[in-house]
Amino acid sequence: MRFRSQRVAYWYFAVALCLFGLQLVMGLLMAAKYLGPDPLLGFLPFDVAKAMHTNLLIVWVLAGFMGGTYYVVAEESRTELYSERLAYIQLAAWTLMGATAIVGYMLGWTAGIKMLEQPYPLKLVIVAVMLLFFFNIFMTIRKAGRWTLTEGVLIAGLVLAALLYLPALLPYENYTVETFYRWWTIHLWVEGVWEMIQGSMLAFLLVRLSGADREVMEKWLYVIVGLVFMAGILGTAHHYYWTGVPGYWLPIGGFFSALEPVALVGMAIYAYAAMRRSGAAHPNTLAVHWTIGSAVFTLFGAGLLGLAHTWPSINKWTHGTLITAMHGHAAFYGAYAMIVLAMISYTRPYLTGNDPARGQSLGFWAFWLQIAGMFGMTLSFATAGIGQVYLERVMGLGYLDTQLKIQIHFMMLVATGGLFAVGVVLYIVDFFRFAPSHITAPNDADGSIQPRGAA
Repeated sequence: MRFRSQRVAYWYFAVALCLFGLQLVMGLLMAAKYLGPDPLLGFLPFDVAKAMHTNLLIVWVLAGFMGGTYYVVAEESRTELYSERLAYIQLAAWTLMGATAIVGYMLGWTAGIKMLEQPYPLKLVIVAVMLLFFFNIFMTIRKAGRWTLTEGVLIAGLVLAALLYLPALLPYENYTVETFYRWWTIHLWVEGVWEMIQGSMLAFLLVRLSGADREVMEKWLYVIVGLVFMAGILGTAHHYYWTGVPGYWLPIGGFFSALEPVALVGMAIYAYAAMRRSGAAHPNTLAVHWTIGSAVFTLFGAGLLGLAHTWPSINKWTHGTLITAMHGHAAFYGAYAMIVLAMISYTRPYLTGNDPARGQSLGFWAFWLQIAGMFGMTLSFATAGIGQVYLERVMGLGYLDTQLKIQIHFMMLVATGGLFAVGVVLYIVDFFRFAPSHITAPNDADGSIQPRGAA
């Protein structure tokens, strides 16, 4: 790492990976609940496990984003963070908030709003944490007097994510109105400004890992921002089928939501072409795999499966079924989980003093097992969802009768989820086997390529 204060990123990543592991436990438990019998029904019913599963995802991914931002901003602005202590206070508050929310869900303390279940006091803690974060980042850039487009888009994505959280703080008496504005937070997070965050981290990594030209990467970032504000905002309407908005929103939402990952894929293709042309190879091949894999899996999960599911004439049958889980798991994993894991894989050698070219076999096992497991989980959700839609919504079979007919697909889900779990455990073990240390700046800090085997 270039600057001493960048070490805070290690602890953000450590918290993120621990919460990732806990989220995985909840996911496997939910899959097992479908098969039954459920000995934990009275203590941990399905709806509570689901709330924990989805909220852990948000907390650990945002922890990864914040840790990555602290690393990137210091690197791009070429200065120490304004306050390393403030960053640790922020992390402690964020972790305590997440732990309190999990315990609260188990005790029935919830706002009762799907995917925004945090009780109001915890939502205020989230706002306070984000304000601390933005103050620290702003003062860092102000101190340096220098910022790049990459970090600008990254920070803009996080600022807009905070602003779009404001509808979740407001009370609504009408459930339809609440559902309408709920998507302003949820959709415009995951299919809007979070893509700006992914795009900026992708650009940061591609410049350093592939030798791609910074100016070209930054031009792609302009395209990403444009697509986010065009496709992301208009794509929100694909959630409105059941909300009661005018019918013209439905084809608009279905079409534009499928365009969101296009710029990211184009940027990854350019980076791959740059690597092929230069003939250079960064010694951290594991980080290269996670980086390119994020863009490719985003095309598959968010693009292809999103288009297959969100078009209104299809969505009226698939909405709220296991087809939704098919799209959601692949899209979230490719776009956000993988980019956080890519950032961790790139920065870990510099945060721990480990040679990036040495000891990568465990990391590659983690990579391929996760890819295979998530692809298998996606297919399991898809086949179960297709059967569910036909039996339940076309033939009119009851919900529980339908679930009995598709049990084989849940057995496949548990099996492939177990494969994915092994990959996640290996990644976590690989991360924690090296302790953080104080080392000098990497040779590729300006985007140049290190020779293979270099420290």
